[in-house]
This record gives sequence, structure tokens and C-alpha cells, in this order.
Amino acid sequence: MNDLVRQHTALETEDLEWLHLLVSEWQLLSDLSFADLVLWVPTKDGTRYVSVAQMRPNTGPTSHQNDMVGHLVPRGRRPMLDAALDEGRIVREGDPEWREEVPVRVESIPVRRAGRVLGVIARNTNLLTVRTPSRLELTYLQSASDLAQMIAAGSFPFPAEQVDMDASPRAGDGLIRLDADGVVQYASPNALSAYHRLGLATDLVGLHLGQTTADLAPARGPVDEALVKLASGWAPRETEVEGNEAIIQLRAIPLKPKGTRIGSLVLLRDVTELRRRERELMTKDATIREIHHRVKNNLQTVAALLRLQARRMDSDKARGALEEAVRRVGSIAIVHETLSQNLDERVQFDDIADRVIVMVAELSPGRVSASRTGRFGILTAEIATPLSMVLTELLQNALEHGFGPGQRGTVEVAAQRGPDRLLITVEDDGRGLPEGFDPQRAGNLGLQIVRTLVVGELNGTFDMLPGEEGGTRVVLDLPVEGT
Repeated sequence: MNDLVRQHTALETEDLEWLHLLVSEWQLLSDLSFADLVLWVPTKDGTRYVSVAQMRPNTGPTSHQNDMVGHLVPRGRRPMLDAALDEGRIVREGDPEWREEVPVRVESIPVRRAGRVLGVIARNTNLLTVRTPSRLELTYLQSASDLAQMIAAGSFPFPAEQVDMDASPRAGDGLIRLDADGVVQYASPNALSAYHRLGLATDLVGLHLGQTTADLAPARGPVDEALVKLASGWAPRETEVEGNEAIIQLRAIPLKPKGTRIGSLVLLRDVTELRRRERELMTKDATIREIHHRVKNNLQTVAALLRLQARRMDSDKARGALEEAVRRVGSIAIVHETLSQNLDERVQFDDIADRVIVMVAELSPGRVSASRTGRFGILTAEIATPLSMVLTELLQNALEHGFGPGQRGTVEVAAQRGPDRLLITVEDDGRGLPEGFDPQRAGNLGLQIVRTLVVGELNGTFDMLPGEEGGTRVVLDLPVEGT
């Protein structure tokens, strides 16, 4: 709509925002009217109309099989559009039009803002299935007529009310029509069922909806008065009412077709099961995060115990083995700490990689520097945990075996994320591989761990090669989900 309005019309930014607000709300008008809606806006030179938006009803058959957005119509071809734009009134005169052997009743509703008519809504009703209307349909049509008059007067939609239409109740979910005093004139079957679930044992018609709603909801002190007013439809608001183990979502729409409030529409939906599932998921997520937090704490305790034990070892070889174990446990703890802060079982692995690099680099403070380039992206916990151990082992192996005593150098971790692959390179500028070294068979415990995790758990490939300018280059190729 933005492109069409800016290309063909002279409307200002504030006018365009008003049209966006209208389009976000007009599904309600379409459903209550059982009609298609097409928004026509005059072009800059005033000689044509351009259709910038379209809505089909959920409550009846469409009268427009094709997409109308972007069509240009010369002024004069549709006199009802001209009359609505020029006179600023709703135009209903005229015989039904025949479209593909379907009779269609056409009405034009001017769209007004700040005293100016910005465009015209063409309301097109398919008459092929017209029959004697029920009480529900009559209430829908009367409410649609009131809303149309409010649009023509510039009093609908409500600028201060920001509604998420995907989450807000719709006409088919449940509808209640109130008079000016807040007394129920009509309640749809879905609306009545929702109130029965709240605990109402009688019919709604004739009851004051605000007071009835407050009586069914648990006592909440001063909030009750606000609930009474909201459910009575005094202002455009949305809320949820909980009672009798049921949760009902309410949205009030005051009706002021001629400037004076004549009543209200209350749209409602039973969201009991939806909220129950949301609460279960929140509880599950909180439990999972707490588990990760406790696992992290336990791993840190194990690492602390191993560190204490290492300090008491007389053998340098035994002390080194325990310190390696501390780093392995620490790499897993980093993953669980990250998972404990997330809402799902996915982590931003770049942060984990950086922390692992810092942790392992403590092996040679100031002597060998380690860094990362590229991005790992978001990974699942099933990949992140073994990959953190693999990265720890490769860095630890490079620092311990790639450089001699006192030798300075660098280790670089490079990550390249593709749609479904992750390519990781760990390269150092140390002394390189021994003569005849076979990375698939030889190696210490660390390389055995790498091979097992990469091939067995990550379903990837692992290779160690001489660097182009000396040193050692390790390449990992892993399958991952695209993110």
C-alpha cells in the first residue's frame, strides 16, 4: 500500500498512517457486512482512482475472485465512488451489478480524517446466497452500518487503540451488542458459551454486561470498577477476564455513528486452552533453564575439585592430565550456562567460541595469541555441546604441541556458515606436524576425543594438514540447520 499511495496519490504521511490503521481494523467491517472491501484513493491529478487495499469476508462468499489491488479506474466510470468522495456521505443508491453471473450490491463509504475525505471504501456484497437473515445476521449488519457511519465521520478506527489483529477476537469468535447503558441486547451463541464457561447459569440478554462480568471474575478490589466500565463498552479497550478456571478475552468497541454513543460491540474469545498451553510452556521453559543452570553449577564444582586435586599432585604428567580435564568440563559448563539464559535449546555459538578461546589461551599467557574470524551462528544444544569440546581440544592441542617452550605464535579459529554446512578451520603458525603423522589414527587422547565427537556425534569430517606457510591446519566440515 505504501508504494501505491506514494506513486499515485498526494496523501501525506499522516494520511497514510490513518489508512494503515483503518486497514488493520477493517476485517471486522468486512465480516459484519458479509462483504468484500476495496479501498480506492484518488490520484494526484484527480482523474482516476487507484485501489490500494482489499479485504474478503470470513463470514460469506467473496464478490471479487481476482485481486483488485493496484487497479486504476477513471473518474466517472463508477459514479458511486465519485458521489461518496465529492459529497462525503455513504452512497447506497443504484441497482446491483452483475459480475460473472453473480449479482453484487455495491456501496461506497467515504474515509474521513481531520475533516478531509482521503478515499472511498467500496463495499461489495455477493447476493447469490441472500436469504431471510437470522437475528445474528441482523445484528452483524446493523453493527456494520454503525461502523461504516463512524468511518465516514472520521471517528473509526480509534487512533489511541493499538490492536494486534492476529491476537484480537474477531466477530466469529463471539459478539455481544450492548445498548447505551451497557445492557446486553444480543449475544451470539459463541459469546454465550464463553460466559457459561465463566460460570454464568442464565442467558445474557437483559443483563448489565459490566456488572455481570465483574461478578463472575474473582474479586480484585479497585480493578473491578475498571472491569465494569470496560465490559460496558464505555471506551475502546481490550482485556482478559479469568474466572471459574476459564479465561475470556474481551474487546470493547463503542458505537457512535452520529457522534453520540448509542451502544457498544463487545468481541470476545475463549482463550482458556491457549493460555493454559502458554503457561505450561513457560513452566517447561523455566524448568529447562533451571536444569541447565544446575548442571552448569555442578560442572563448575567438579572442575573446582579437579583443580584442587591437580595442585596436590607431585607428578607433572598427572597434574597436566587433571588440568586438561578441568578445561574439558569447563567447555561443557559454558554451553549449559548459555542455555540457562535462553528460551529455547539454541545458542549463539560465537559467544561460546570466544569464551572457550579465552579459557584455553590461559595455557600460555602472553606467549601465544588466539582469535576468531567469521561466524558460527545459532546452533542447537545437540551440536553446541560436543562442538565446544572439539574446539577446546583443538585449541589445547595447538597450544601444547604446536609451539616449543618460550616460542611465540598465533592460533586462528575461522568459521564459515553456509545454508546447511559449517566449515571450521583451526590454524596455527607453530612447528607443524611430525613426519608421517596420520590424523585419522595417531594422536593423543585429545585428538581421539575430537575424532569420536566429530564423526560419531556431529556426523562431520575431520582432517589435519600442514599449513600453507608452516604450522598446522585443522579442518572440520559439519552438517547444520540453516539459520
